[in-house]
Amino acid sequence: MVSRPLTSRSILDLPRPALAEQFAAWGFSPVHVARLWNYLYWECVESWERMPELPAKVMRRLEETYFLPVPSVAREAHSTDGFTRKFLLEQTDGRRIETVLMRFTGRATACVSSQAGCAMGCTFCATGQMGFQRHLSPGEIVAQALHIQRILRGEQPPRGETGRLRNLVLMGMGEPLHNYDSVMTAVDILRDQSGFALGASRITLSTVGVVPGILRLAEEARPVHLAVSLHGATQAERAALVPAARKWPLDELMDACRVYTTRLSRRIFFEWTLIEGVNDSADHAHAVGRLIQGMPAQVNLIPLNPTSGYDGAPSHRQAARQFQDILAKHYELPSTVRQRRGIDIAAGCGQLAAPAA
Repeated sequence: MVSRPLTSRSILDLPRPALAEQFAAWGFSPVHVARLWNYLYWECVESWERMPELPAKVMRRLEETYFLPVPSVAREAHSTDGFTRKFLLEQTDGRRIETVLMRFTGRATACVSSQAGCAMGCTFCATGQMGFQRHLSPGEIVAQALHIQRILRGEQPPRGETGRLRNLVLMGMGEPLHNYDSVMTAVDILRDQSGFALGASRITLSTVGVVPGILRLAEEARPVHLAVSLHGATQAERAALVPAARKWPLDELMDACRVYTTRLSRRIFFEWTLIEGVNDSADHAHAVGRLIQGMPAQVNLIPLNPTSGYDGAPSHRQAARQFQDILAKHYELPSTVRQRRGIDIAAGCGQLAAPAA
């Protein structure tokens, strides 16, 4: 278990402007902020002791006021696909979350969690089946990206890779828009060009359809990509799979999506888990097409991944191809079928869940 820090304030919770304000209040030079930021987000150091260029008086103040969180790896699993690794990370309070490293040709992607557990209760999702435990802080979200970056830096990158984390998807445990402020603070920290410098176009946030959060993304003109988990094209069908649809009905969700695309001139990725005999017929494909036709959008089809709490089966390839053909030919909607990764280690979409210690 991670040792509990003497202070409860994580240095990784602070965006650079807030850190600069803190240093100014202490009477320290801004040059020390820049050096500390570089240590944290470029060099990705794991302890205060590895910051020798900071003056002793700065280090004393930092150690008295903040802790530098480095989650311990309670378990690590490697998929037989050779490209996927899952980490069970323990937080300072003993809560556990899962983070996934996925390698593709020329890039490395981290799938990070925004909550321990999830309150949305999607029937086919392992995180939803475990229930909600707590929100993650900005620093706990950031720490997952730093963990993956340290892994990449310590290994020989495959041919075509740079050895740096290129993409980040907020598709791990939890509903990001249910933890909006912490998630956006973490995104701002990771996007800061003086440190981790992850481009906004490389970050995707997936939501089950939290309407107030989608509208806030539009109002604040947040530049990250938005993916919306749809899974049903009628209110009744969607609510059967996604209980949150009872709070934010399908028509309200689609109205919010139209506000988002209109204000930001940006497309939305609609995610559709393909479940054999449940939502994978030609009629379902036509219903999806009618629902989002005319909106700048792409449909991501995701064959169901197995979980212990749901006994459905993934659709066959033929059903997925038929779904894609209907979307393309009748509604001019682009679509992809999600490449299945890490299924043997429960690292696929909808499979993340943190077992108890």
